Amino acid sequence: MKYFIVSGEASGDMHAANLVQEIRALDANASFDGWGGDQLDAQGVNIKKHIKDLAFMGFKQVILNLRTILGNFKLIKNQITEAEPDAIILVDYPGFNLRLAKWAKAEGFSVIYYIAPQAWAWKENRVEKLKAYTDKLLCILPFEKKFFEDKGLAVDYVGHPLLEQISKQDIPTQDVIALLPGSRREEVQAMLPCMLEVIEDFPDYKFKIAQSPNLSLAEYAYFVSHERVQLHTTGMSTLLSEAKAALVTSGTATLETALYNVPQIVCYKSGFLSYQIAKRIIKIPYISLVNLILKKEVVRELIQSELNKFNLSIELSLLLGEKRHEIQQNYKQLQEVLGDGDASSKAALIISDYLKKTR
Repeated sequence: MKYFIVSGEASGDMHAANLVQEIRALDANASFDGWGGDQLDAQGVNIKKHIKDLAFMGFKQVILNLRTILGNFKLIKNQITEAEPDAIILVDYPGFNLRLAKWAKAEGFSVIYYIAPQAWAWKENRVEKLKAYTDKLLCILPFEKKFFEDKGLAVDYVGHPLLEQISKQDIPTQDVIALLPGSRREEVQAMLPCMLEVIEDFPDYKFKIAQSPNLSLAEYAYFVSHERVQLHTTGMSTLLSEAKAALVTSGTATLETALYNVPQIVCYKSGFLSYQIAKRIIKIPYISLVNLILKKEVVRELIQSELNKFNLSIELSLLLGEKRHEIQQNYKQLQEVLGDGDASSKAALIISDYLKKTR
């Protein structure tokens, strides 16, 4: 089989790479073109465009880069037409991938969507688009299957692929506070200065910043001038393996942090316009996946004006002390809800079986 796979962010690149590996285990002759990052490239995917050129955060950034985004659509349509794949696999990245799905379906391509868009949080009209433009939908969160089925959409639940990445080895924590400011330049610039304000309140700890694979070392140079601040360049997982606590920008990283059993504070701050729009259309009670999955506030969320030195310092003190055990007990419950970690192999088998039946 010949595939064109599309991921637009670092987390999607990781999950897409694992999926490619599992598809190849079922079909040694499978070939892949696509848009992605270093991890897809390492799996031998012919990368047509790198994710470092794709990530735009917030409504304002999308508007400012609209010409680039429209140009990307034209480019990828030409590349897919030239590649003539048997199937297109879209991985997360819904703002772009749903528009691409509409075109691909109209052109007669088989469209498989892995990591369903979070229509349960906002833009519920995406459900109708998924019905119309996709042939196979795979979701990764336990409550998503019922949500989509209640809307009349057939969906397969495969479990969360992050579970495949988490080491089962119990590694002793160190006196390290992990700072996970996000994967996009705009996120890092908005979140990292806030996170770093608490350094002087915790003199016995080192603060290590997780470098995004999308950003160069030079883009962090301003933030690592303090003697107790270091840039961690070897992956978020190795940093979480040694961290005692973490300050985490809202997103998939909140779940990964929990699976590494690291108590965390979830942080989010955006531009005024983006925030005002988002708070009017997002209809969920929490912004972190940990709280959403467990349906209660397990980890503290500091959003917009609440994200300040005073609140961060208080909450971090609690994480390092009296709240630590309580949070980690809730993390055990999270692990039980998510189950075993074989999402990529399940997804690969579903995709392979579907394509065999339709060919």
